Amino acid sequence: MKAMILAAGLGKRMRPLTDETPKPLLPVGGKPLMVYHIERLRELGVREFLINVAYLGDKIEQALGDGSALGVSIHYSREDEPLETGGAILQALPWLGDDPFILVNGDVWTDYPFERLLDYPLPPDSLGCLVLVPNPRHNRQGDFVLLDGCVIHNTEVDQGYTFSGISLLRPELIGAYSERRQTFPLREALAEAIAQNRLNGELYEGQWWDIGTPERLRELDDLLS
Repeated sequence: MKAMILAAGLGKRMRPLTDETPKPLLPVGGKPLMVYHIERLRELGVREFLINVAYLGDKIEQALGDGSALGVSIHYSREDEPLETGGAILQALPWLGDDPFILVNGDVWTDYPFERLLDYPLPPDSLGCLVLVPNPRHNRQGDFVLLDGCVIHNTEVDQGYTFSGISLLRPELIGAYSERRQTFPLREALAEAIAQNRLNGELYEGQWWDIGTPERLRELDDLLS
C-alpha cells in the first residue's frame, strides 16, 4: 500500500516558526512531525510515500531526500501554488494508481495504530474510511457523526467527532468527484461521498494533536521529551 502525506500548507498560524521552516518539519521530541508518520508506517511495511510540497517545499526535499535514509522511497508532487487538499490528491492520482492508499496530514501527531487502516475491511462500494477523534477544544463543533459505521455530517456543538486528517481512501473518491477542478478542498469530495452513503469511519480515542499553534507545539514537545 502507498501513503500520501499532505505538506504544502503555509502554516500561517505558526509564524514566526514557519517563516523559514515548513510546519511538517517543525521538531517535536527531537524529530520533525512528519517523520513520525513515515517511521510508523514503514514499520508496518509501507515503503512508498508521496509528499505534496509548495511553501518551502525545497526544505522538505532537502531534509528527507529520496527517503533512503529512512528506509523508504519518497516521491514529491510539486505545486507552484497550493492546490488545497483535494487538488493535491487529484494531481497525485497518476502516481497513486487504482488501489486504496493512506492519507495523512503532515502537521498532526498521533499514536494511532495505522495497522487498523491497513487491515480495514473497506466495503466494495465505499470510497474510504476516515479516522475520527473526540472534539478538541479548538473544534467543539465537530465535523462528522458515525452512524452504523458510516460517516454523516454533524450539526450540533459538542456532538459528533473531528476528522483527524488520517484516512484510507480509494482514488475514485477524487477521480469521480463530479465538481472537481484543479484547486479544491478534500471536504468537497467527502461531502459528495457522504451524500451517496459511501464513506465509512472509525473512532480513535488515543493521543492525537493538531499542531495549529506554537503553544500546542510546545505542549507536545514537552510530552514527548
